[in-house]
Amino acid sequence: MFYSVIEKYKNFNYENFFSNISTEKIKSIINNSGKKNLEDLDFLALLKPNISSDILEIMAQKANEISIQYFGKEIQLYGPLYISNICDNECTYCAFKKSNGIKRRHLTYEEIETEAKYISENLKLDNIILLTGESTVNSIEYLSKAIEILKKYFSTVIIEIHPMDKNHYEELFKVGLDGVTVYQECYNEELYKNFHLEGKKSDYRYRLDTPQRAGEANLRAINIGTLFGLGNIVEEGFLSGLHGKYLMNNFLNSEISISLPRIREAFNNISGENILDDRYLVQILMAYRISFPTLGINISTRESSNFRDNLIPLGVTKFSAGSVTEVGGYSIGKKTLPQFATSDHRSVSQIEKAIKNLGYQPIFKNWLNL
Repeated sequence: MFYSVIEKYKNFNYENFFSNISTEKIKSIINNSGKKNLEDLDFLALLKPNISSDILEIMAQKANEISIQYFGKEIQLYGPLYISNICDNECTYCAFKKSNGIKRRHLTYEEIETEAKYISENLKLDNIILLTGESTVNSIEYLSKAIEILKKYFSTVIIEIHPMDKNHYEELFKVGLDGVTVYQECYNEELYKNFHLEGKKSDYRYRLDTPQRAGEANLRAINIGTLFGLGNIVEEGFLSGLHGKYLMNNFLNSEISISLPRIREAFNNISGENILDDRYLVQILMAYRISFPTLGINISTRESSNFRDNLIPLGVTKFSAGSVTEVGGYSIGKKTLPQFATSDHRSVSQIEKAIKNLGYQPIFKNWLNL
């Protein structure tokens, strides 16, 4: 289990480690990368804070080279579909948390189909992420039927819901589920308790092992990540990268990818105490690409349009587009509160055009189902 890796680095002295990492050492690691996953501490060396602009440029060139070698110049597009904001958890950073007195909505099967049809016909997306609040009201029966509906309109359906047992993932796989997205949010076990106060999400280990259960259930896509702004930036970037590496090494038949979400404004939520600035986000992204050549990297509409576009040559493989983060927000009306604020408000066609202008090809159909 990945927890053994967490324990290995629980009391690691990052400051002391970085003090012994020279510029020449970083250059050597970059020059010898690209053929396989790097060793843990070589990956960590690439996360050294406050490195020079010259080193960042060398990283950028290498990240671009590796990205084109393994992924070509293609960017997969996907969109989110929220079908419920009912939640049993009390997470300090989320608008959906149980204590928030917001309008709750749980789409009917007919409403799910209405939303799916609208996205398919108007946004032309073929890859969808099905999202809910984390609640037992989202039963296996409800989710199974929702997935069956979505598979009529989309080639790939990923879920981002409450963590489940392996047998439940197996049940959903049988009705067409392709993969799962689950963010640990915070890898530091002690800090995790401060942000997850009630509900099943307060169980650190159960959540941490969720990608493992998804892999054991033979799901073909697993996406992970931390929520930057909660824990120490270096530690979170390092451990989330190692989690991706662990999954890649253990589930060879699954496409493993990682996201880099930064905490965003949401109704009645906390502000991030460990701010990840643009420069260091770029460094983390490039470190992921250089250290783990075949790892997928997702960038969502949390980030601004200009910033997202500039990240494309550095290793990004997937882009969300036309995102709506409230339940029934595409076509039904009577909108609920969004889970968080987005920054890139471009239409799918505008994002498609921007990607092409950069010399890349937007891909609407996921390779998982070709």
